Amino acid sequence: MTQRKFTRRDFLRAAGIALGASALTCGGLGYLATLPPEFEMIDTTLGEQNIMDKKILITYATRAGSTVEIAAIIGETLSKHGFAVDVKPVSENPSLDGYQAVLMGSAIRMGSWLPEAVDFVRKNQSALNQLPTSIFTLHMLNSGDDETSRAARQAYIAPVRELLPSVNEVFFRGKLDYKTLSFFDRLIAKAVETPDNPPGDFRDWDKIRDWSQSIFPVL
Repeated sequence: MTQRKFTRRDFLRAAGIALGASALTCGGLGYLATLPPEFEMIDTTLGEQNIMDKKILITYATRAGSTVEIAAIIGETLSKHGFAVDVKPVSENPSLDGYQAVLMGSAIRMGSWLPEAVDFVRKNQSALNQLPTSIFTLHMLNSGDDETSRAARQAYIAPVRELLPSVNEVFFRGKLDYKTLSFFDRLIAKAVETPDNPPGDFRDWDKIRDWSQSIFPVL
């Protein structure tokens, strides 16, 4: 099925909502509208930590929590195959010292990786280009195999690809649950909702685990 592309009209519509939220901010109400409901961020260590030559960092950026759960599943899968794995949010700005490989994941918002994830790549570009590095991207639109969908997915990660030209990449369809979004993000999500892009949990856990195992040669 051909997926609906995030068009210029969608962008302008969402931008109009953003301007409205900015007006609320000026009125003293916008800050609360940008806060999502609380969810648990994972910062954990998995696997045999005495295996220093197989230590992997998985770092993630999220707005509503679904990327956290995927990072955890990838970490669990790798740890079962003899890797020592640290799973940390990008917001902690984890050091890359001592790691033999890095996996990074981000949700898509307004057609791009989250800015804190791109900033992390930019800050650590040199080190990441010297390490085996893979990225995973969560998205709701453009999940088909048609040319338009593929081009849109590549556009999502274009800024990252410019910084890490040899990176291994994968796209996973994500989760859209209005209860986990801030008021502001809920408005944006509803602005681009269509019958082909309904709310729901579309994460394919088998695909996620299979990809985690397939990247062993890369790591």
